Amino acid sequence: MRLLIATLALAFAAGAFAQSQPRPLPPGTKPLEEPPPPPAVVESDPALEPQVTIRKEGDRTISEYRIKGKLYMMKVTPAHGRPYLLIDHKGDGQFARQDNLDSGLRVPQWVLLEF
Repeated sequence: MRLLIATLALAFAAGAFAQSQPRPLPPGTKPLEEPPPPPAVVESDPALEPQVTIRKEGDRTISEYRIKGKLYMMKVTPAHGRPYLLIDHKGDGQFARQDNLDSGLRVPQWVLLEF
């Protein structure tokens, strides 16, 4: 039994040793060039970070979101009820109400296999 195990271990080791040698390149091929170095880390521009202003108006709390001084979204949180968003999609100052940031895109999901 020990001889059988030793023979099998030697066979597997020989197979692994044969695979560990680098294969020669086929004729007519050339090795790949060195890849370029990765790009430098870019610091984020503070002007592109949203500026949030929170103000109280009656029993509501309004958070205004601006980028480069331009108002693009308002989050209205009433004292009683769910918060909602007013978003300027086109940049023309006309705000449309959204109850959340969900885009409405629904990806189909089917059960393929069940165990």
